[in-house]
Amino acid sequence: MNYEELLAARNQGKTNATRLPIGEYYRAQIDGKYRGLVDVREDMMQNIVFTKALETECEQNKRLLNPHQLHFEPVEEGNDIRQLRVELGTFLSLKQLLEEQPSVVAEMGFIDHTLEGLVKMTSYLHEQGVRHICYSPGNVLVRKGDNQVMLFSHGSFYLGLSDQKEFYGEDAQYVAPEVLEHGTIDDRCDVYGIGKLMEVLFERAEMPLEYKLAIKKAVSEKPEDRFDTPEDMLQMVHSRRNTKKSVISFVIAAGIALLCIGLYFETFPESHPVEFVKPAAQNDDDDMLDKGFSPDEIGVGLTDSLDTMSVKEQARDYQAKAEQIFRKRYEEEAERILSKIYNKDYMSKSEKKFMAENQETLKELMELQQKMGEEASLTPEHAQVIASEIIERISNEKKKSLK
Repeated sequence: MNYEELLAARNQGKTNATRLPIGEYYRAQIDGKYRGLVDVREDMMQNIVFTKALETECEQNKRLLNPHQLHFEPVEEGNDIRQLRVELGTFLSLKQLLEEQPSVVAEMGFIDHTLEGLVKMTSYLHEQGVRHICYSPGNVLVRKGDNQVMLFSHGSFYLGLSDQKEFYGEDAQYVAPEVLEHGTIDDRCDVYGIGKLMEVLFERAEMPLEYKLAIKKAVSEKPEDRFDTPEDMLQMVHSRRNTKKSVISFVIAAGIALLCIGLYFETFPESHPVEFVKPAAQNDDDDMLDKGFSPDEIGVGLTDSLDTMSVKEQARDYQAKAEQIFRKRYEEEAERILSKIYNKDYMSKSEKKFMAENQETLKELMELQQKMGEEASLTPEHAQVIASEIIERISNEKKKSLK
């Protein structure tokens, strides 16, 4: 709607105007109070199939008892239903909400709650033998304040119309192909419509993997390639998400276990087999040495044992110094890298950006761990244990400082 149209709408006292397949929805003042109204399409009033279907829907609307269903009363002129009066409340189309407040899709739980609301309402309609058919952003309403999904008129009442594309107009792209072609209609046509609507929501937000797989299946051209019911679609999203969480939890648990094992072996004293030999009498040794006896004569060198212990001590000392150097260098770099994301300015940004940068940070820390571990001649496992300990400690310190 351009500026001139907006002024014209305001002059007529209309707000929240949106186009539905059966007519124009808007809010207007009646007896000092604003109410939702729908002006039925004039071009369809001469179609007997449409008028009979509208009468049927008005009767059935009273029996649809669901918190996601908007109820209405017909306003007649003569024998014709010219207008529908909507129940009390402030409602606007999802399209209008996205235009006025595009950041709403980034709010915690908005997309999940929208999908769950659509699935609950659609499942209820299917139990009543009704199908919504068209889930365009203009044909799905939300309640102002809590953004709860609300459905108004349902397309299955108008399947008798010969030209479904003309009936839905520009919203026909959200309608399953079999509906437009007068094919077999079942619950899968609503699965298609919900999938098309979710695609619109993710135009303004990054689509997680569980949604990508579910939406791709839902919007398949052939009905047999889609989910059988909307509940199956929602269940796939939840199961994929739970699987991802389980994998992440397993990786974290495995990392903690490796860290604990590494610390255990680092702190546990190393045991060496001790061979007990009965010492010879001191006097005898002195006498033998005084007589010019050499231990080499029986194949035993005085320096063999000492030399062996000296090599082990040198190896342990070298390992300890290498570990100390690695710890110091990695701790400095980890402090610098983690400071990029654990700060008030950065963490106040969107969850999407924070998670993306967090993945890049973890990748950078892993590459740094591998490089420094090789330079310090540490095994990958040993370097990983030390690096995990340092990352966890610095991360906790950063989080505490932010709180």
